[in-house]
Amino acid sequence: MESLTPDTAGEATVTRLLHAWKAGNRDAFARLVGQLEGELRRMAASRLRGVETPSLAAGDLLQDALMKLMENPPAWQDRGHFFATVSTAMRSVMVDHARARQADKRGGQGEAAWRRVTYTLSAHGEDSWMADLLTLDQLLTRLLAEDPRAHEVLELTYFGGLQRDEIAEVLGVSVPTVDRELRFARAWLAEQLGRSLEA
Repeated sequence: MESLTPDTAGEATVTRLLHAWKAGNRDAFARLVGQLEGELRRMAASRLRGVETPSLAAGDLLQDALMKLMENPPAWQDRGHFFATVSTAMRSVMVDHARARQADKRGGQGEAAWRRVTYTLSAHGEDSWMADLLTLDQLLTRLLAEDPRAHEVLELTYFGGLQRDEIAEVLGVSVPTVDRELRFARAWLAEQLGRSLEA
C-alpha cells in the first residue's frame, strides 16, 4: 500500500491521492474528499439546481455518488478524470432516485411517470433547455461515445457548475478549447433534444 506524506494542495497531490485510493489506501479517499470538499459540494448543489421539485439534498447526492465510486474506483488518471467521474456518478444517482421515487408515487407505473421528472439545463447566462432525466441520460451517454471531451466539458459546465477557466484547468486544455467543445456539445444536444421531442 502506498504511504502518504503531507503535501500542498494541487494537481500532483490529487493524482497521488487518487492512485493511493485505487491501491487500497482508505485514508487517501478521506484526504481527497477533504481537500476537494468545497468543489464537490458546489457540484452537487449545481446538479440539483436544475431539478424540478428536488427531493434529494446536495449532501445526500454527493454522499451517494462517492459511495458508488468507493464500490469500484476506476483506474484514476488525474483530477479531471475524477471530477468527470463524480459528475457522471451524480447523474446516475439522480436517475436512480427519480425512478425509485416515481415508481413509489405511481404504484409501480414508473416508466411513464418518471419521464415527467424534468431537468433544466442552464449555465453562465445561456439559454436553458428542459428535458426529462431519462432522455437526458441517454443523450449524454451517446455524446460520451461520440466525443468524450465534449461530453466532459458539457458535464462539468452544466452539471458540475464549473466555470470555463476551471474546466480548462481540470481537463488540462486551453479556455478556447473549452469554448469550442462547449459550442459543439450545446449544438449537438439542442439538435438531439429537438429530435427526441419530435419523436
